[in-house]
Amino acid sequence: MKIIAVLTIGLLAAIMFSGKKHRSSANTELKNIKLPSPVYGGETSIEEALKRRRSVREYSDEPLTLTQVSQILWAAQGITDSRNFRTAPSAGALYPLEVYLVVGNVQDLPEGVYRYQPNHHELSLELEGDKRKAVAQAALLQNWMTKAPVILVIAAVYGRTTIKYGARGKRYVHMEAGHTAQNVYLQAMSLNLGTVIVGAFVDQAVKNVLTMKKQEQPLAIMPIGSAQ
Repeated sequence: MKIIAVLTIGLLAAIMFSGKKHRSSANTELKNIKLPSPVYGGETSIEEALKRRRSVREYSDEPLTLTQVSQILWAAQGITDSRNFRTAPSAGALYPLEVYLVVGNVQDLPEGVYRYQPNHHELSLELEGDKRKAVAQAALLQNWMTKAPVILVIAAVYGRTTIKYGARGKRYVHMEAGHTAQNVYLQAMSLNLGTVIVGAFVDQAVKNVLTMKKQEQPLAIMPIGSAQ
């Protein structure tokens, strides 16, 4: 019965969001927002962050700051040296991941969907308005995640890696997504925030909500906020 219920919910979510686009007609030009510089020396040791890391699904109403958002995005895919290497290892340094940030409650950052631009450590506005509820519905109606101030979505362009490694490159992409998610977990913990990785969602529904490009595939969803 549980399996049937999950499949039914998934079908409903797919129907609800199939073919729908949410891009604002007013947003004809993308807006770039420069993020605060990341901090390279925190107060929490890597050992303490590993020990304290837990999955969090209940969040308070406390907004995030732009500095916290900056640090989390840098931990996910930030540039770490002059060769443009990043915080997460990538097969062949091909970097197939794209990181989206769904913003609902961040100080000095309007609601909307943003794409992280690692090379300039900035956000580009993709969609206007709070899309947290739409993401939660696309994730099999997991509405608890709408309480998180932001929802991070990790997506991949497989072709960036498979062009060199063939079909096995997909495995490398999934490994990189795991590295990135763990970076976010540990960085969130060091900031006294909570997160959880969500894999249950309808792929096309998430793509439609965020208006992802055709070649991009969503791999993971991570709500982030202060634990309740």
